[in-house]
Amino acid sequence: MKKILLLVVVVFVYAGSSFATEGGGGAYPNGAEDFMAGAVPPPGFYYINYTVGYFSDTFRDSHGKSIVPGFELAVIGNVSRLVYVTDKKVFGGNWAMHVLIPLMNVDVKTPAGDDSKFGLGDIFIDPCIISWHSKNAHCAAGVEVIVPTGAYNKNDIANVGRNYWTIEPVFAITFVSGNGWELSGKFMYDINFENDATDYKSGQEFHCDYTIGKKINERWTAGIGGYWYTQLTDDKQNGIKVGDGNKGNVFAIGPQIKYDWKKGSFILKYQKEMSVENKPEGSKAWLKFIVPL
Repeated sequence: MKKILLLVVVVFVYAGSSFATEGGGGAYPNGAEDFMAGAVPPPGFYYINYTVGYFSDTFRDSHGKSIVPGFELAVIGNVSRLVYVTDKKVFGGNWAMHVLIPLMNVDVKTPAGDDSKFGLGDIFIDPCIISWHSKNAHCAAGVEVIVPTGAYNKNDIANVGRNYWTIEPVFAITFVSGNGWELSGKFMYDINFENDATDYKSGQEFHCDYTIGKKINERWTAGIGGYWYTQLTDDKQNGIKVGDGNKGNVFAIGPQIKYDWKKGSFILKYQKEMSVENKPEGSKAWLKFIVPL
């Protein structure tokens, strides 16, 4: 069942600005999308729930070296996403829209102290998702608006909000072969606005989720997937470049599996990070389900 939707966003924030620069996180939780990333479902209402855990005990600098002794981070997020696919056509494609509402718990330990926060994160909105379909290919495009609704205090080590707006153009595509092989990718570019509490402007970021999968039978699909993230422009504070730019970089990979039933789908996956720069290094575990309403 091709109920996997295009524009998935689960928000969690890695840590406060003292030990994870504002450009070191990124609003989108990389790796959220997986099987059939480019296939938006038929007209109707859909509910998607994401539960994600991210765990790290290492924070790396621009040379990949661990730089924060005693660093520990645990983030648990649960996200509700409501999607409406209309029966209207735009540029020859189906028009859809969604809103995503995250709840998060962040626990962080650093030499500067420990902190914990729970609450509403930054909400994601996309009023115009357009998708196109053929026999073996599906693709979709949209522009996410990430609204700074989560609580934020510049003096806290942990925050559930980022306190700045982000505009994120998105394109996703899926190829499916006749014998059940699948190749999917979701490509994003983040344009970040300034955090007015710190006069800090995070650099622009490119990142993508990817999946290589194979349908085992009518119910089960298995594969590998993950993400690649790289920051393309420097972080700046008060208009001045911060350090060497604080450009983040990470690659992750891991196994994933999907179970389809007549009323929805369940996805379970694990992702291990590597090649990390200016970010925490850790792993993620996901449980996701999709149901039509």
